[in-house]
Amino acid sequence: RELITKAYVFSESMHEGQKRRSGEPYFIHPVGVASIIADMKLDTASIVTGLLHDTVEDTTASLETIEEEFGEEVAQLVDGVTKIGKIQFTSKQEQQAENFRKMIVAMARDIRVILVKLADRTHNIRTLKHVPPKKQKEVAKETLDLYAPLAHRLGIFWLKTELEDTSLRFLHPEIYEQLKVMVAAKKEERQAYTEGVVAVLKQQMERAGLQGAAVTGRAKHFYSIYQKMQSRGLGFDEVQDLIAFRILVGDLGQCYQALGIVHSMWKPVPGRFKDYIALPKPNMYRSLHTTVIGPDGQRIEVQIRTREMHEVAEEGIAAHWMYKGEGRGVEEARRFSWLRQLVEWVQQLNDPQEFLHYIKEDLFDKEVFVFSPQGHLYALPKGSSVIDFAYRVHSDLGNHCIGARVNGRMVPLKHQVNNGDTVEVIQSPNQTPHRDWLGIARTSKAQARIRAWIKAQQREKSVALGRELLEKELKKYAGRPGATVGG
Repeated sequence: RELITKAYVFSESMHEGQKRRSGEPYFIHPVGVASIIADMKLDTASIVTGLLHDTVEDTTASLETIEEEFGEEVAQLVDGVTKIGKIQFTSKQEQQAENFRKMIVAMARDIRVILVKLADRTHNIRTLKHVPPKKQKEVAKETLDLYAPLAHRLGIFWLKTELEDTSLRFLHPEIYEQLKVMVAAKKEERQAYTEGVVAVLKQQMERAGLQGAAVTGRAKHFYSIYQKMQSRGLGFDEVQDLIAFRILVGDLGQCYQALGIVHSMWKPVPGRFKDYIALPKPNMYRSLHTTVIGPDGQRIEVQIRTREMHEVAEEGIAAHWMYKGEGRGVEEARRFSWLRQLVEWVQQLNDPQEFLHYIKEDLFDKEVFVFSPQGHLYALPKGSSVIDFAYRVHSDLGNHCIGARVNGRMVPLKHQVNNGDTVEVIQSPNQTPHRDWLGIARTSKAQARIRAWIKAQQREKSVALGRELLEKELKKYAGRPGATVGG
């Protein structure tokens, strides 16, 4: 608490006289960022970094001063956040790509750097009405493309929701206002329906002996409704399952017991049940999801999880500071394997457009979970092929892959894997990557490895051709009368 108070006073004095576009004192921004970091329930060093994150870049304060006053840990975090945005570029796209590349590298060193950066972006988008319309759209698009998926991958649901809804408001104001009016029009009707379903669920849970179960219902957020309308070509009135219900129970066994109760009350919709408890998402999200035909024939989504799972679902990686205590959270953050994969290939893509394309693909959440014959679980983007799986396991396996057995059946390289598949890769020492594999591979890792192989082969061929031509010329020259070759 003392350190936070000290940082508050220091930041206020450093930013004295500076103004934001709104005309308000600039100091409002670092305080807003620190407040969001506190909402994330992060540690003291992160909150202090939020207060100080712009001092090195925008005031006379040096990194040395920060280290002297607030210690090495805070100085490293401030330096990490400062470095992300401190570089000049020839094009906007190049700048966006490089900034994001730096963020990923910074994340690998200390995940708190990116959490502070997310808080920074959240406060900026909350105050976006004060910037020119063109800039509003640029910031909103970048937020929707990169920051919201990143919040999702880190498992911070409330932040993802806010970033998506606020971005939609600035990117498509007419659609946002239309949704707002439509949702408000049915508010009373929806509220009465929600209360009725919650009461019935509570009653059934108590009857089955789940006295401590907490049942809530909420309308889905605007961006989620907008996505459904876009992807399925629906009008607002045609969108079903607008309400999501949540049941929180005491332990793992009660999750499956509650699911049985829900399915005995209402018919489940085939293909809409997902068990993220047995197969957690890469961001450590765990929950049971089912969609049922509820009262009045309406489709309703029900999520069931324990209270601890709920904390992780809402707070994501930040929940690790709550459960492990300060200091342990950083260590726990290293469990995010998708982040390690991103860092692996982040240095290999030089083209900004290509880099951003694959970053967006890797961050979005449509995934399939696939098993190796040994029972190891691998998460891949939806639409991934056998080649993607092979490269996900090991680069050498990918390079020599000739096909696979999926659930015991032989399939070609282009075969797309599905949820729950067991994939055994067949390889041959004579097989090497082909250029046409680039049309089959979906993941960034596979694409990068295939390109690297092709480039290396082309280099070898060019060297061999050059040597051959040189030898021919030398032979020609050596055959002439009076010619001498060498010393």
